[in-house]
Amino acid sequence: MKILDCTLRDGGYYTEWDFSKEVVEKYFKSFNDLPVDYLEIGYRSNPMREYLGEYFYCPQYVLEQAHTLSNKKLVVILNEKDVRPEHVPALLTPCVGIISMVRIALDPEQLSRALVLAEAIKKMGFEVGFNVMYMSKWKQYSAFLDELKYVDAVADYFYMVDSYGGVYPKDVVETIDLVKQRTACKIGFHGHNNLELALINSLTAVEHGAAMIDATVTGMGRGAGNLKTELLLTALNSRADVKVDFNALSNVVDAFEKLQEHYGWGTNLPYMVSGANSLPQKDVMEWVTKRFYSFNSIIRALHNQKEKIEDNQKLPIFQPVKRYAKAVIIGGGPNALQHQAAVMEYMQRNSDEICLIHASSKNAGSYKSIRADQYFCLVGNEGHRLESIFRGELSHFNGQCVLPPFPRKMGTYIPEAIQGKSFELASVDFTDRLRDSHTALALQTALALGVQEVLLVGYDGYQEKTITQLEKGLSDENEFLFNTFTAYGKCTLRSLTPTNYANLPVVSVYAYLV
Repeated sequence: MKILDCTLRDGGYYTEWDFSKEVVEKYFKSFNDLPVDYLEIGYRSNPMREYLGEYFYCPQYVLEQAHTLSNKKLVVILNEKDVRPEHVPALLTPCVGIISMVRIALDPEQLSRALVLAEAIKKMGFEVGFNVMYMSKWKQYSAFLDELKYVDAVADYFYMVDSYGGVYPKDVVETIDLVKQRTACKIGFHGHNNLELALINSLTAVEHGAAMIDATVTGMGRGAGNLKTELLLTALNSRADVKVDFNALSNVVDAFEKLQEHYGWGTNLPYMVSGANSLPQKDVMEWVTKRFYSFNSIIRALHNQKEKIEDNQKLPIFQPVKRYAKAVIIGGGPNALQHQAAVMEYMQRNSDEICLIHASSKNAGSYKSIRADQYFCLVGNEGHRLESIFRGELSHFNGQCVLPPFPRKMGTYIPEAIQGKSFELASVDFTDRLRDSHTALALQTALALGVQEVLLVGYDGYQEKTITQLEKGLSDENEFLFNTFTAYGKCTLRSLTPTNYANLPVVSVYAYLV
C-alpha cells in the first residue's frame, strides 16, 4: 500500500491555492523523512476568470522548486470538466521529467470523456490516476459501471472518492467489490471526514485490496477535510510497524495547525448532515466559512436540498400601503448601541415621516420601546433570534417582517406568533448579487416603502484593528451593496454613526439634535 499526500492541492480550497514560502519548504523538507510515496502539489489548469493561486496553476518555477526540494514522486491533477485532450501538451510538457503521475478529477458520468483525456496523458509517459467523485452514488450510473472495463488500458490507479464524506466501512467494501468485478486497475481511496470515518474507511479499503490511500496534513481539504496524514501514519506505525520520524511529522503538523487556527477546516454539524445525506459540501463550505449563517439555517437548507424542494414556505408579497420620507436602517455594529439614545431622539423628532428597518435583529432589543413603525428583515436564522430577543412578547409584536423573494437559499423559518405579519419581497431590483444578504434585504425594503433618504446606524465597517477573513468578506459585500444602491439613484444613502466604509457619506446624528 502506498500513501499519497495531497495537502497543497486539496488544502488550496481554503487558501485559494496560495501558501507561504516557509510553509511550502517545511512541507517538502518534512516529507523527505516520512514514509509517504507521492506528493500531489496542485492542479495544472487552463486560465480561469477568478483569482486562483500558484498551486492551482503550478507554473514551471513551482514544479522545478518542488522537484528540487522533494525526494518523493510528485503528482499534479487535472480537473476533467475544464480540460480537453488538445490542452494536454501545453499543460503537461513543463511537467515532463518532474511529475511522475497525473490524476484526473472527474464526475462518473463523464468517464467516457476522461478515458480519451487519459489516453493523451499516458502517451506523454506519465502514470495516470482517475479520481472519480461521488462514490456513494455510483450504483445510480449504469453507463459508468459499463465503461469501467475500459479503464485498464489507460489508468494505473482508479480512485474511489467519498465526495460527501458519508460512506461507512461496509460501503467501502461493497464499492471495492463493484470495481474489482469490472477492472483489474489498482484501486485508491480518498476519504472525506464529515462523519469522522475517514480513517476506518481508509484502513478498510487497505484490508480489501486498495493500493493507495490519500491523506492531508491536519486533514486540510475542501469542506470538512480529509483523512489526516499524521493520523494515518500513527495508526500504521502502531498496527503495521511502519517506521515514522515523529519529529519530522510534528514539524509539518505544526505548520498547518497554524493555518487551521485561521481557516478553521474540519467537520461540524452542517458537514455531518451533508455527509450523512450525500449532499454537496461546496454550499456548506461557503455558508460556514464566508457568511454568518446559523447551523439551524444551514441544516434547513440542506433538508430542502434533500427533499428536492426550492423552499419550505411561500409568503404573501410585501405591498406596504404606508410610505415614508426617511428610513433608519439598524445594522449589527456596536455603534447602534453606543449611539442608541441619540438615534431614538432623532427618530422621535421626525416621527411623522420616518420608519425603522432592522437589517438584523441583533440590536433590535435596544429599540423595542421606540414609537415608530418597525420592519424586521428575516434572513436565515433571524426568526430564532427574534424569538430570543422578544421572548414572550411576540404575541404583542407590532412590527412587520420582510423576507427575501421566494425561493430562499437558506429556507424559511418564521415564529408562529408572527406568521400573519410576515411577507416576502417580490424581487430585489437594485442588484443582481447578494440578494439574500441582510443589507440587500434592508435596502430593498426601504425602496418598497417609498423612502427618499436612507440613514444607516451600526454599519461600523468593523472598526477593530484586526478582523477575520469572514468579517472582511462581509465588509466587502456591504461596500459593494452601498455603491450599487447609490448608483441605482432612487434615494440618498448616508450613515448617522461613524463608519469605515470609504464611500459612505457620514452625517453625525448629533448634528440633528442641536
